[in-house]
Amino acid sequence: MPSRVARGAAEAGADITHISLNDYPLPLYHGDLESESGLPANADALQELVAAHDALLIASPEYNGGYTALLKNTLDWISRPNKTGRAGIVLLADKAAAIVCASPGPMGGTRSQLAIRGVLDKLGMIVIPQSFALGTVHQAFDEDHQLKDAGADAGVRAVGAALVRAARKLKAV
Repeated sequence: MPSRVARGAAEAGADITHISLNDYPLPLYHGDLESESGLPANADALQELVAAHDALLIASPEYNGGYTALLKNTLDWISRPNKTGRAGIVLLADKAAAIVCASPGPMGGTRSQLAIRGVLDKLGMIVIPQSFALGTVHQAFDEDHQLKDAGADAGVRAVGAALVRAARKLKAV
C-alpha cells in the first residue's frame, strides 16, 4: 500500500524518497541512554531526511488497535536535539503529514490512525484530513501485489496527491 500512496504523490508531481524503518535500526529511546551516548547515527540520518523533505507520509500496520512500537520509537528519536543542539522537533513542525494504515481486521487501522495523529499533532505537524485505512489486508492484494479493489487503489493514491497539495500550500506560506 505505501507504494500506491507514493504513486499518487508522484502523479501529483512530488519527488519521493521511500524508506523502511528496518533500514534505520535504533535502540529503544531512553533519556539516560541519550545522555550517555548521544543521538544514534541512524537517528541523525533520519533527521537529515526529514529536514530535506516538505512532507511525511506514514504507512503503518495496526497492532492490537495501535501503531507500531518501531514507529513510536523512531519519532521519539527524531524529535530529540541533534548534534548541534537544534531540537529535532523543529524539523517536524509545520510540515504536512498523511497517514495510511492496514490491518487484517475490518476497521483497517482506523484506531491506530487516531493515535498516530495525536503524536504528530504534538510534534507540530499538520496532519491532512485525507487518510486511508485498509481492512482485511491479507485479502486485499492480488498475486502481483496490486490492490484488487480499484476504488481502494484510487482512494489510497488520492491521499498521496492530497499530501502533495498540502505540502505545496504550506511551503508557499
